[in-house]
Amino acid sequence: MSSRLPPLNPLRAFEATARRGSVSAAARELNVTHGAISHQIRALELSINATLFERGGKRLKLTPQGALLLPAVTHAFAEIAAATAAMTRPTTSGELRITCVPALLSFWLIPRLHLFTEQFPDVRLTLIASNDAAYLDASDVDVCLIYGDGNWPGCWSKLWSRLALFPVVSPTLLNMRPLRSVRDLRDHVMLHGDDGREWNTWLAAADASDLQRGRQHFMSDARLSTEAALHNQGVALGDTITAGSLIARGELIAPFDLTVPANDAFYVACRNEVLAAPIVRIFIDWMFSALENDPMPELQTSARTIIRSRASKSEPTDRKSVQDGFQPVSAPARGRRMERPQKRKNKA
Repeated sequence: MSSRLPPLNPLRAFEATARRGSVSAAARELNVTHGAISHQIRALELSINATLFERGGKRLKLTPQGALLLPAVTHAFAEIAAATAAMTRPTTSGELRITCVPALLSFWLIPRLHLFTEQFPDVRLTLIASNDAAYLDASDVDVCLIYGDGNWPGCWSKLWSRLALFPVVSPTLLNMRPLRSVRDLRDHVMLHGDDGREWNTWLAAADASDLQRGRQHFMSDARLSTEAALHNQGVALGDTITAGSLIARGELIAPFDLTVPANDAFYVACRNEVLAAPIVRIFIDWMFSALENDPMPELQTSARTIIRSRASKSEPTDRKSVQDGFQPVSAPARGRRMERPQKRKNKA
């Protein structure tokens, strides 16, 4: 059968010429001379004993024989290209089960999910909101995006991002109840996404451990406390990853120019035996490239504007802030040593 097939290069010249409508355009596409394309077409016509183009006029026109041959040649080249691509890329189809810290899942991964599915349309994702390290040993979970110290024996893990923590509040609530200094927090509901340690750490760094607190609500994870802040329920602690985009869109404001390092960090982790699976590797590589290509916005821009406009109307407020030992964003910058927070076990 192979002896009855026309030669490959003349077929390429024919397909490109028919598709582009001219010999010159085909020559440019294939990076050869005009004469080479004409020679290849003549060679093909001789090999099949048929005329493929009607000569004459500015644009070449296919003969009935050429019109019959073109779809088959076009389809064959497309099939060859698809098969070659499949041979040279890893398997990118199938199901991938992923657990993810709830706040990271809701506020970072899901808003960017379309970027992954557009690049890998044949991968079906199952997403589970959890920060439970027990999933690292689960045979039905492929990858864990987890908050912790990176020490999980028997598993592969890689640091994805460190975090800085800072108070966040909705613009609506801030307009109704200003935050001119850290002492104004006593007039707000304090929203906790843990057992209270993170707020204690931030207040200690702000020299306000003795702050008389008002109402406080404790929630199971940072996603809930952040959502509560979005709904004007109080002031929560956000972080540079999950709250960054909310601040950039103006849905939340970081009213104070002070951050503290989180106890732990976000890691990508999985069992050693699944790390080599191509479908696992493409997701892990995408997580790192997505973070690198989507840097976190400057968090304090909107906060500075709003706090300055409020503080400038009330000079006594600024003096009180200095007496309290904490600077609002509008105050002159002074050096401040950041205290390392106490160790905590979980963040969700």
